[in-house]
This record gives sequence, structure tokens and C-alpha cells, in this order.
Amino acid sequence: MKTALNITSEKSTSISVLKEFKEMTKMGLALSVVFSTLAGYLIAVPNLKSIDLWVLLALAIGGYCMVGASNVYNQIIERELDAKMKRTMNRPIASGRVKPTAAFILASVLTLLGIGILYAINPKTAMFGAISIFLYTSVYTPLKTITPLSVFVGAFPGAIPFMLGWVAATNNFGIEAGTLFMIQFFWQFPHFWAIGWFLYDDYQKGGFSMLPTGKRDSKTAMQTILYTVWLIIASIFPVTGMTGRLYLSPISAGLVLIAGLWMLSAAIRLYRQKTDKAARSLMLVSVTYISLIQIIYVLDKILR
Repeated sequence: MKTALNITSEKSTSISVLKEFKEMTKMGLALSVVFSTLAGYLIAVPNLKSIDLWVLLALAIGGYCMVGASNVYNQIIERELDAKMKRTMNRPIASGRVKPTAAFILASVLTLLGIGILYAINPKTAMFGAISIFLYTSVYTPLKTITPLSVFVGAFPGAIPFMLGWVAATNNFGIEAGTLFMIQFFWQFPHFWAIGWFLYDDYQKGGFSMLPTGKRDSKTAMQTILYTVWLIIASIFPVTGMTGRLYLSPISAGLVLIAGLWMLSAAIRLYRQKTDKAARSLMLVSVTYISLIQIIYVLDKILR
């Protein structure tokens, strides 16, 4: 017969396990990725009646497993470096609360589960999910301590989620999915360079090289501006009607442009001020921007 003490202990253990799972899979980041994937799916379906709730659920679970697996593998590989940085030293694996072997088992289960669920949608979706995990874990992660080009490499798996929804809905990778890919691809640079800027000192402790010039200087800030401009162009390009079934109405394109100019102003502010505060502001604006334009794209498709 269980005592009140045993029940309390079991609840405490369950809460602890859930907390470690959330931290290892980076739940906040994973959910934002799932949001992007679902947005891509909703943009791709012909109309509301065509929405398959099973596919939406599979995308959500499979997408979370995909991102979660990548994050766990990343923390296993970087556990010694994470232990050196204030921002990451308390992560479950870096702090020693979770053993690398147990974390590897979790990552492997998430990988198999995620790819299996995505394969049930269609093989192409599973293929891109597998590519994302491979690039993030086996290419991007090792390069982070070697070259600033790691951000360029990491932009590929980072850009897959938005277009993954389109592939899940259509079983096809064409100009439409490619355009969604390019939007999130260009977005990666100002977003991660802003993070690399205000966390520069902490990254130095871990030996990470994230900024394009390796320094918080005018050249890095200028590149942030240039990639933001490319992002704006890619984001409004569907209004031209040259991206197949992916189309954006003039009104929605105007709203996306306004959001882009807001992000561009934050990038210009970083160039002028070159402060951690300006970099943090750009990061926050970039997070809002990508979610906002995805919502605009979805609403434009629904209301059109």
C-alpha cells in the first residue's frame, strides 16, 4: 500500500523527469519550429475543408521529435563546452544531472519516432526531417567551434520546418516549398548573429565562433542588414505571382513589407549603436517577425 510520502516522491520524480525533458529538447524552440511547420501546411492546403487533422497532429508530434532529437544530440556533443558557459552550464547533461548514455537513448528514440511519424505522412517529409537532424547534429554542431560559416550551414536545417509543412500537404518540393525555405533561410542570419552579438563573451568561453567576422564590428552589423534586406525581398516575392501556387495578395504583401522594415530598422540600429542592447532588440524583433509573417501568410490564404 502506497503511503502519502511515496506518492509525493513519485510526483516529484515525474515532475523532475518532465523538466529535464523540456530542457533537453528545448521545448520553447521546438514549439516555435512546430508552429512554422503547421503554418507551411495551412498555406499549402487548397482550402479549410482540405485540412487533415491527422496530418496536422502527425506534423506537430513528428516535428517536435525531430527538433527535440537534434537538440539532445547537440547537448551531448557540446556538454563539456556548455559547462563553461553561464547560459548553458545548468543544462541537464552539462551539469551531470542526466548521463550522456541516457540522453543518447532519448535522442535515438525521438529520431526513430519522429522520422517514422513523418514517413506515415509521406516519404519526402520524412526525408527532409532526417536531413535536418543529420545537418544540425553532424555538420552544424561540430563547425560551431571551427568557423563562423557554421551559421550558414545551420541555416539549412533551420529553414526546413516552414517548407516541411508544404511538402507534407502536397508530397512535392517545388518553387513554392523552395520559396518558404528561402524566407526562413535568410531569416536565420540576422537572428543568430544578433544572439551571437549579445552573448559574445559567453560564447568565447565555450570557444564558439558565431559572428561572420568573429568580432562585434561594423562589418558584422552590415552583413546583418544585407541579409535582412534579402529576407524582405524573399518574403514579399510571392506577390509577383511567380512562385506557383504560393501567392500573397498585395495587401498582405504590404503588411509583410511593413514588418520587414521594422526588422530592418532594428538591424540598422545595431549598425549605428553596436551595443548588446541593440542586438538583443534585433533578436526579439526577429522572433516576432517570423511568427507574424507566417500568420499573415496563413490568414491571406484563408481569407482570399
